[in-house]
Amino acid sequence: MPLVLRHVESRRDLSVFIAFPTRLFRGNPYYVPALRFDERNTLAPAKNPAFEFCEASYWLAERDGRIVGRVAAIINRRYIEKWGNKYARFGWVDFVEDFEVAQALIGAVESWARERGMEGLHGPLGFTDLDREGLLVEGFDRVATLATIWNPPYYADYLERLGYAKDTDWVEFLIPVPDEVPEKVRRVNEILAKRTGVRIFEWKSKKALAARYAKDLFALIDEAYAGLYGTTPLSPRQVEAYTAQYFGFVDPRFTKVLVDEEERLVGFGIAMPSLSRALQKGRGRLFPRGWLYLLSALRKPEILDLYLVGVKKEWQSRGIVALLLSSINESAREAGIKFAESNPELEDNKAVHGLWNAHERSCHKRRRVYLKSL
Repeated sequence: MPLVLRHVESRRDLSVFIAFPTRLFRGNPYYVPALRFDERNTLAPAKNPAFEFCEASYWLAERDGRIVGRVAAIINRRYIEKWGNKYARFGWVDFVEDFEVAQALIGAVESWARERGMEGLHGPLGFTDLDREGLLVEGFDRVATLATIWNPPYYADYLERLGYAKDTDWVEFLIPVPDEVPEKVRRVNEILAKRTGVRIFEWKSKKALAARYAKDLFALIDEAYAGLYGTTPLSPRQVEAYTAQYFGFVDPRFTKVLVDEEERLVGFGIAMPSLSRALQKGRGRLFPRGWLYLLSALRKPEILDLYLVGVKKEWQSRGIVALLLSSINESAREAGIKFAESNPELEDNKAVHGLWNAHERSCHKRRRVYLKSL
């Protein structure tokens, strides 16, 4: 039967688009679905503030009445303004093991991008740097995290056959949680705290934390991550949306806020219990039982996912990031967690890699953004 591409036009089409990889990888022990309501909020123009400066189009590939692939095409105008590259993006790309399907999907994005004057196409990327990004190229036998893509090896093979080449890579580390914080580290932390006046801000109320520090935290993300691949500044509406989306999940045991003597934000570290197995069990849905799996994972964590660390520039050379990491480590140890996952770090970001120099670690995943000139 001939292959047919069709635009995602209706709410039902979008539901099919979101659900496709969960069906494609059903029973796969490594694939982790995204939360479906998060996906809908990201992909729906009325819900995602990134559409203030982005445009997008989505396609489904169909053969003999069956969905066999999907892809999103995105243009982020702020990216073009900031980086000077007239590149479109592809993301949310999944397909059966059939080169014709991949060729048709990527070809549709390329044509769409050329029609809009774009000179290159790169991906997988989302609307912003806080969306899932990077094609898995190593670590196919490792469970994905809430924040990352899992895909089989043939994805990369097909993209390379279509003329795509590496633009950048991220690496991910698996880090054993030490049984105890060494006494030397404790002493150094005490000296740092006395010398700088910086301390961990103790919080219990998510609502109070968001009201007090959410805007400052996202401003610090913009500052600390400004030079990293593909990043763009967040708009006020995006800050509001991300605050509502993420602050409901933060855990005072693992989300650390560093403040100075006047309680101004100078750094933060965000980690969360791994939700991978819970999302697999619930297939990305909250109902009827998905929320129970998530609650169980949050209450009895086995692995800690490390998401973001940021320190204001004027404090970066003063060693205070050690206070963040030691505090997260102590909380993880007290919770009985044995391993932490770093999540993606750019392969040339030596400053971030250096955070783990005092720890045993293994690089167990690698993911890639591909680029092709149009």
